[in-house]
Amino acid sequence: MNSEIDCIGLFCPIPVIKAKIAFKNLNSYESITIVTDHSCTQQGILEAFKNYNCRIDIEDNAGIWYIRITKL
Repeated sequence: MNSEIDCIGLFCPIPVIKAKIAFKNLNSYESITIVTDHSCTQQGILEAFKNYNCRIDIEDNAGIWYIRITKL
């Protein structure tokens, strides 16, 4: 499952909660992408997932952030 979660307009902690719920359903090497327009979500995701076995890639595209979380 490689899915995208639209969190445009949502403030923390909602994107982090949505990411954690979706992450639980991933198999190894599957990913979810959180799409957000709030830069604070990046830090929230990094902090929330620091002890998870995952890789996080962040891309900024004109004020829209794509945060890909891949389960390892």
